[in-house]
Amino acid sequence: MYLLSCAARGELASAIADEGGITSALWAGEDLKPEDFKIALSMRTANFEYNLQFGPAGKTSRPMFFKNDPVIRLEEIFRLEKGVRKTLLRRRLGSVTARNSQGKEVEYTTKVSDSEAVLSALKDPVNFPELFAVREEILAWRFYHHFRTDMDSPLRMPQIGVLTPVLSHEGKDLAAALASIIESGDREALEAALDEAFPGAELGIVSTPAGLSLSFSQPGLLRPFSGSELSDGTLQYLCLLAALLSLSSPSVIVLNEPETSLHPGLIEPLARLIVRCSKDCQIWITTHSLELSDRIMDLTGYEAYELTKVRGQTKLVGVGLGGYREAAADEDEGIN
Repeated sequence: MYLLSCAARGELASAIADEGGITSALWAGEDLKPEDFKIALSMRTANFEYNLQFGPAGKTSRPMFFKNDPVIRLEEIFRLEKGVRKTLLRRRLGSVTARNSQGKEVEYTTKVSDSEAVLSALKDPVNFPELFAVREEILAWRFYHHFRTDMDSPLRMPQIGVLTPVLSHEGKDLAAALASIIESGDREALEAALDEAFPGAELGIVSTPAGLSLSFSQPGLLRPFSGSELSDGTLQYLCLLAALLSLSSPSVIVLNEPETSLHPGLIEPLARLIVRCSKDCQIWITTHSLELSDRIMDLTGYEAYELTKVRGQTKLVGVGLGGYREAAADEDEGIN
């Protein structure tokens, strides 16, 4: 999902590079043939399906130093209507066709790098309204993989503050995001969630010459603590509060191991916070905490998907790769 989000922003190549390059992303197990050197990403919402395939460019199409650049081999977007897929975009090497606002199939002539998704260039809501809507929905997803809580973390330092409707992915604008909730958002929900996790605690935002700074008071302490003094777990929890109670609610929030550094006593309040906020958006959680998973299931009635290792690869128990395809109708109108 994160790579698809990067593709929609025109940052697929750089995201792959940040992860160690495409060779580190390819399957490292046995039985991999050269023709299988590709990565396939596929996702589906209630309204559309997006498929993307890419692989290493090879030295025939790139200079030696860039032969492992990712090159898009296939890109497809379908609108879903009562189980029927209608093609909105289809890309093969050297060819891109898209459906415009009149519902007609047209050649998409805007220049797009072969290492970036066509979706990233679709910024025209007039001529391609449906494709623009797909892009905007993906761009609205939020990913919170890791909040730095070490002593040199930007989260602990004063930051120049501006109204911040959404906490940044790395949480560097934490003080501004919390101040925005206090001033313009659901302050009561923030205070209630804070009191549930830290009974009697008070959160303040202090304006200093260097910028906005955190101030955190708890019963039994003679003075408030600044961001530089907070424990890793407290700072992590404040980040989760800012992410889940932000002014702007997205369609999807992805949390990776939110239990990191948290005191065991914070698992129950965190589960309640996640469930409360899931009424406004879809929340995806990857966790190693059975206690957090079980508590969320108790509160919601949902079942968790279990991950397992099979011959070195991580799989969802009971679900095949792209398993939803089997139930999809393949009828299509227009583009062949």
